[in-house]
Amino acid sequence: MHETRVRTTAPEPFVTAPPGRPGGPLPWLTALGLAFLILQLVLVVPGSGLGWDETVYVSQAGGNAPPAYFSAPRARGISYLVAPVAALTASTAVLRIYLALLSAGVLVGALYVWRKVLPTPVLVCAGAFFAGLWPTLFYGSAAMPNPWCALGALAAAGWAARAVRDGTGRWQASGAGAAVALVALMRPADGFWLALPLALAVVVVPGRRRPGACAALVAGLIAGCAPWTAEAYSRYGGLGARLHRAGEIQGGLGWNMAVDDHLKALAGRTLCRPCDIGWESPGTALWLTVLPALVVGGVVVARRAGRGTVALLAAVTGLSMAVPYLFLVGYAAPRFLLPAYALLSVPVAECLVHLFTRAWQARRPGGGALLALVLAAHLTAQLLVVSHVVRVSHATTARFTAIAGALNRAGVRPPCVVSGDDAVPIAYYAGCASRQTAGHDASTTPAALRIAARRVPTAVLVAPGEAPPPWAGDRRTVPLPPGSSGAGYQGYLLPVLATDAADRARRSR
Repeated sequence: MHETRVRTTAPEPFVTAPPGRPGGPLPWLTALGLAFLILQLVLVVPGSGLGWDETVYVSQAGGNAPPAYFSAPRARGISYLVAPVAALTASTAVLRIYLALLSAGVLVGALYVWRKVLPTPVLVCAGAFFAGLWPTLFYGSAAMPNPWCALGALAAAGWAARAVRDGTGRWQASGAGAAVALVALMRPADGFWLALPLALAVVVVPGRRRPGACAALVAGLIAGCAPWTAEAYSRYGGLGARLHRAGEIQGGLGWNMAVDDHLKALAGRTLCRPCDIGWESPGTALWLTVLPALVVGGVVVARRAGRGTVALLAAVTGLSMAVPYLFLVGYAAPRFLLPAYALLSVPVAECLVHLFTRAWQARRPGGGALLALVLAAHLTAQLLVVSHVVRVSHATTARFTAIAGALNRAGVRPPCVVSGDDAVPIAYYAGCASRQTAGHDASTTPAALRIAARRVPTAVLVAPGEAPPPWAGDRRTVPLPPGSSGAGYQGYLLPVLATDAADRARRSR
């Protein structure tokens, strides 16, 4: 009787580079985190103010003004994150330094999760590629959810990769679930597009099915979305109603080819809506056009090294998180793709490290020098763009601060209300509540504003060239500083309060 031998295909081995020196990748990652922190503190933090969205998030936890209206798409995760500082001080500089320190530390931690499935050179290269992008540098110290979605996604994919390799231990499952919860707390939709491919991976990969990890990912998604869901029922009449309103505010979710919009926005536009502009600086988006080739090359190289599953998991998850912003939302903002960039940095690093290694082993210093020159040019371009974005941000902050100061001098001081064009950030700088009668942030009515004017100073802002709203009545004009083009906002005090505001201004002198 002959023995029957059944041939099976062995699962792909996981091969990682030896640590090389005591401490493994931690010293290198720590140096990377310090470099990321220093670049933020030098290029971005000095003199920066809070942007529109930031004033909404920070005002929920304290800061300089009462809570701004919180529209349907927003989640409160970033408000929770800034609460320890915003509740104690209204200083933007302190808040920026806190977030810069935190983002640098979390970047190191998220990369360190991958240490058992990636060699140190790939790990450090991935971190350097992601940290060197201008959206990462600009938003690392910002009170915005997107960089935290990126770091959470990077950590979640790392834990999932380790679960596929080693099995579902306590740390792998808990880490993956906690990271997904963080992302969902910041942006529930991002949490969904993150958890979907990871959950499929841990139950579909042959020979490495980990139902425990899948359960942890689903539990993390539910836990992270819980506050947003509870608020949907308490404020919007249910989950369906909030989702519908969120879709309206975002211009309707459906098939929208926004790839070209994102290419244009990389020239330094923090928001491109609508994005019906020319491609102002094609060179700033050149790296994005070659990104797909680097990702594919990285997956191929990683497969030959026995890390194909890891690279493919990162690539597929990154593409999943890019899908809604490239094809479902009709406008662009570079920060939207930060989670995708963080995950795609893994296969990109595999490709770049391979190219450098090949040039070194083949004793072709010219090839290595050329590649280093290209990467240096890429980093220089990113630094130039972030410098431009910072200058524009500073100019906007100065304009809003000047308008807020003029309102304060006219008697519009806390407690007070500001409505109208750009009222949300200007009200924050003036220390007032912002209330809108129309648009995405509509939270009051003209009649309610007139009633409010009987109790507190209430101002209405009108964009250059526009007429004041008819319901403002016999308003009093507030002189405001002109804009860069010479024209500026017009400010009006509601008529009920005009005499009282003048008296208050005289008494304050």
